[in-house]
Amino acid sequence: MRLVVARCSVDYRGRLEAHLPMATRLIMVKADGCVAVHADGGAYKPLNWMNAPNHLEEGDGEWVVTNPKGETLTITIEEVLADVGYEMGLDPGLTKDGVEANLQVLLADRPDAIEEGLELLRREYPTDVGPVDLLCRDGSGQVVAVEVKRRGEIDGVEQLTRYLEFLNRDPALAPVRGILAAQVVKPQARTLAADRGIAWVEVDYDELRGLESHELRLF
Repeated sequence: MRLVVARCSVDYRGRLEAHLPMATRLIMVKADGCVAVHADGGAYKPLNWMNAPNHLEEGDGEWVVTNPKGETLTITIEEVLADVGYEMGLDPGLTKDGVEANLQVLLADRPDAIEEGLELLRREYPTDVGPVDLLCRDGSGQVVAVEVKRRGEIDGVEQLTRYLEFLNRDPALAPVRGILAAQVVKPQARTLAADRGIAWVEVDYDELRGLESHELRLF
């Protein structure tokens, strides 16, 4: 992880154009190549970012980040206040709570509850950025990466996006598509998933456990 605090402006060109005027900001360059620009506020979300895979070229007072989609992030640096790097090693990933861990086990036994015709290849399939919860194959033979969450939020979509980027580098697996499976998928996560070409599905935890649903039914 490289952390740079600098007075800089940022210009993005791609599906749209965006400009951040000159100000002091934090630039994060992660080991997987992700570049994110943060302000001193706004919680966890960066002001602008470029996910891996991409290419970072550092020039005199200017960083240019490009990706295979043709998007460009240009960071114009007026003054560098700090520039440090840390070797953080391999992240073990999040420790799932009881419900989320059990949900993963149940869906591994019944992948057809996620999508009809889905078959499990392996649980906790390893990648360089962490294990994929379920690696499956669909009825057409395509490999499918499934991220299981109790609550499907933007972080889950971002996590699955990183997995897909690495999985699709393996010619033995590619092309790999993704599904976010959760008890509840938030509207923002649905929107981001659709933008990334990722499917989502809401699953009934009690029904998977063989319990009666709390919903009223007409017979």
